[in-house]
Amino acid sequence: LGLLRHSLPWLAARTTTMAPKLKKTVAKKTKASSKASAAKKAVNLYPAERRNFGIGQAVQPKRNVGRFVKWPKYVRLQRQRQVLQKRLKVPPTVNQFTQTLDKATATQLFKLLHKYRPEDKVQKKERLKAAAAAKAESGEAPESAKPVVLKFGLNHVTSLIEQQKAKLVVIAHDVDPLELVVYLPTLCRKLNIPYCIVKSKSRLGQLVHQKTATCVAVTNVKTGDQAAFNKLVDAINSNFAERFVQLRKTWGGQIMGAKTNHKVAMMKKKREREMAALL
Repeated sequence: LGLLRHSLPWLAARTTTMAPKLKKTVAKKTKASSKASAAKKAVNLYPAERRNFGIGQAVQPKRNVGRFVKWPKYVRLQRQRQVLQKRLKVPPTVNQFTQTLDKATATQLFKLLHKYRPEDKVQKKERLKAAAAAKAESGEAPESAKPVVLKFGLNHVTSLIEQQKAKLVVIAHDVDPLELVVYLPTLCRKLNIPYCIVKSKSRLGQLVHQKTATCVAVTNVKTGDQAAFNKLVDAINSNFAERFVQLRKTWGGQIMGAKTNHKVAMMKKKREREMAALL
């Protein structure tokens, strides 16, 4: 390099002039980086630290403590009953109440039944008041047509089925005790009356201004709703009346939990290994 500098003076001048420029830029960069790091250190007044969840330290995070709650007795009984109905072998007569009407058909059914709600206490009071006023004016009670409404009450619905006046019977799936309504599907099947099982007794109760209702019956419908009613009855019969023999033979339950399934699987694997060792 020294010989080249002597032989080529322009190269020597260029190398001597370029070296200090590089030093200046490096020096500038180091100064700028040191200023930025100092600024960062100055800004970070509260450095991140791991929280300590010991006694008297940081506030504990929110957790789901539902399994530690002592639930009321009726809640525990509900849950135990549900578990037993899954685990035990359920006879077909009881199991048929788990086969409820599908959501789309049930929506159409309740939409139609809503039109035939019986009058509530306020409406009855107004009707009797108007009838009394009309009787006071004319001297005779005015004649009125018999209202077309839903019939409810277990004994009343049963008598309507026996007299074959009911055109459709709607039964709740969650009646307790179930023995109250367990005979209704068989009775409807015997007398050739369409029936269905729906969710739930509180929903049926809303139709007849009650908290709950075990079942309701349709005895008559208006002319405008006859086509829609016939279509609903056909859909309901295909789900219940036509499948009655199949439902009568279908047992339910015998659904084990995750722990039991795991134990059974482990036992099966162990047995397979033993058989493989013997072979």
